[in-house]
Amino acid sequence: MKLKYDLRIIRHPKELTYQIKSYEKIPIELFDNAFDGSKHIAFRIAEAIKEKQRNGEMIKLGLATGSSPLKVYSELIRMYNQENLSFSNVITFNLDEYYPLDPKQQESYNHFMNQYLFDHVDIVPENINIPLGNLSLEEVDSYCKDYEDKIDHLGGLDIQLLGIGRTGHIGFNEPGSTINSKTRMVRLDNLTRRDAAQDFNGIENVPYKAITMGVETILKAKEIYIMAWGQHKADIVKRAIEGNQTSDIPATFLQDHPKVK
Repeated sequence: MKLKYDLRIIRHPKELTYQIKSYEKIPIELFDNAFDGSKHIAFRIAEAIKEKQRNGEMIKLGLATGSSPLKVYSELIRMYNQENLSFSNVITFNLDEYYPLDPKQQESYNHFMNQYLFDHVDIVPENINIPLGNLSLEEVDSYCKDYEDKIDHLGGLDIQLLGIGRTGHIGFNEPGSTINSKTRMVRLDNLTRRDAAQDFNGIENVPYKAITMGVETILKAKEIYIMAWGQHKADIVKRAIEGNQTSDIPATFLQDHPKVK
């Protein structure tokens, strides 16, 4: 049985330098600004959480880091504080983590998620899954397999939240990643490292590697929201939604969903 998917690229139309074309291969939805788009995504996630609660079920969320989802997380926290949205039935799996990096370091995605979401809602700590960046090299392969197996054992992700990097990466699936790639260690593109330099106080401090969910793992999610804010993302978004599928731009594999709402 084929899964149903919901994929939306949400952009700030005033900041993009090209016009929408009728031959786009990924549906898009436009908002006047990143805040409005983020509120829309947060509302959809909240409604999915509440629907699962009414059915007595857990919901599995794939979460992203970086600047793109910050307003989504902020709105979810507001709904928790002001609208009684509970995260007690939420299981999360983050996309990626730098390697090597201790989870307690300020630059880690573990720290990021605690700072911008988990510390502010009632999610059960045991239901939080974030790739570890402080494993020994000998542990990495088995750990990645276990991470993949845990997602599969729970029935896959209900919703996957994504940003898109200027290399066209989703998660840390850099150019060269295949459509059947799974959770693994990857080498980061130099452009990705340069974009992260400010967070690490200089490119010399940015790790060269990361652990990431694979493209295949992401594509198994029942719903996907991918966000792209700002003019600096315009070119790669255009190539992702109008170009041919290619491992040179892993985001183009999102075109391969059997059904897009």
